[in-house]
Amino acid sequence: MFEIVFLGTSASAPSVHRGLAAQVVMHNEHRFLIDCGEGTQRQILQSGIGFKRLERILITHGHLDHILGLAGLVSTFTRWETAERLEIWAGRWALERIRTLLFEIVLKGARLPFELQFRELTPGRIFEDTDFAVTAFPVQHRGADSFGFAFEEKARRPFLAERAAALGVPAGPIRRDLVAGRAVTLPDGRVVQPDEVLGPLMPGVRLVHVGDCGETGDLLAVARDADALVIEATYLEVEADMAREFGHLTAGQAARLARAAGVRQLYLTHISRRYRERDVIDEAQATFPNTIVARDFDHFTVNRAE
Repeated sequence: MFEIVFLGTSASAPSVHRGLAAQVVMHNEHRFLIDCGEGTQRQILQSGIGFKRLERILITHGHLDHILGLAGLVSTFTRWETAERLEIWAGRWALERIRTLLFEIVLKGARLPFELQFRELTPGRIFEDTDFAVTAFPVQHRGADSFGFAFEEKARRPFLAERAAALGVPAGPIRRDLVAGRAVTLPDGRVVQPDEVLGPLMPGVRLVHVGDCGETGDLLAVARDADALVIEATYLEVEADMAREFGHLTAGQAARLARAAGVRQLYLTHISRRYRERDVIDEAQATFPNTIVARDFDHFTVNRAE
């Protein structure tokens, strides 16, 4: 299971009701901040998430509406001592801009009370834990080195509690051993193999996140059968030419990608002030009914499709 909190859902500039791009993806104790538009630290506080364990920031690309919030956030971290380490992941060009912003303007030789790490993104796995991993993949957006991120739980075999009970397997550590793939010996001397109490291998939950984007053709494979797809919808079809010129998507394009990829749930963000939210929803849902236009502070849980 993953959780996602939308902190900022506006395109290019904030509006009265929408802040600039930022989302937090959570899995157990892990938290990932994706993008950090201006005002993100206030959105974090207002959402109730707070700064605890917010140690990894993934930047989709280096345009200012996605990185300016790093100035205030890192400045706050130097005073509040909220983390021992902060990792900022971004493409090469984006990292150059972020280093300039932080070291030449915000920090200016200040001594940091935490370890600040810059990690250059390349396509492939960037994080792995015991039960899930995060993979970066390239995204086409106005020539900048842009990336999307796939959060995926590892495949697992479900524990069949009824079958275990029928075999007389008691609750407790002995069942954990079976889940871990180890044979166990029961008090009466019988040996139970994992295959006797584990079901067939089942894929884990997949959450795919795409920031600013101008093309969807190369996203079909990575979005295939995702339980949730988060993607921009800056324009409507009536201005498709403008969307193409500026390297963005229409709500209709995002919906067509979701339909072609067999996505279970589509979340649209990066919404322009030029449109009514209702019009964005209507355009997308005409092609893909399971569409939600995210608002600031929306909190969703992404589970495995049944």
